[in-house]
Amino acid sequence: MEELLELKTLLTQGNISDALLLVEEMTEMSKDDKINKIYSYGVILLLHLIKQQAEKRTTRSWNISIRNAVRQINRTNKRRKANGYYLTSSELKNTLLEAYDSALDGASLEAFEGRYSSAKLAKMIDYDQLIADALDLITQDLN
Repeated sequence: MEELLELKTLLTQGNISDALLLVEEMTEMSKDDKINKIYSYGVILLLHLIKQQAEKRTTRSWNISIRNAVRQINRTNKRRKANGYYLTSSELKNTLLEAYDSALDGASLEAFEGRYSSAKLAKMIDYDQLIADALDLITQDLN
């Protein structure tokens, strides 16, 4: 809110160059917020995909969590008025890659009743396939 008041002041004073800088900063802050939300839902998505891949099974609960995470990622990433997306496919992939370690840590507590460390659990899964599956789910939901 403070930024909007500052923007209004800059515009009423005719200080367009500083107003444009502030708009750029606000745009970046908004995108950072979107990335953080997508990251959080990415952790949930990957956590359940890791459990599925490692345990070679699924549950209704995991499936629901996966679907909800995908929906929330796409909802957060969608530009409502401008039509389009905040993050490109490449940026989405990078966000998922960043979320992987947190997801792996969480999955290590849940998969196999928490018997394996993150490092041991990581050896049970195909990392590249996991990321590809997550991206496929996200892009499928867009269609």
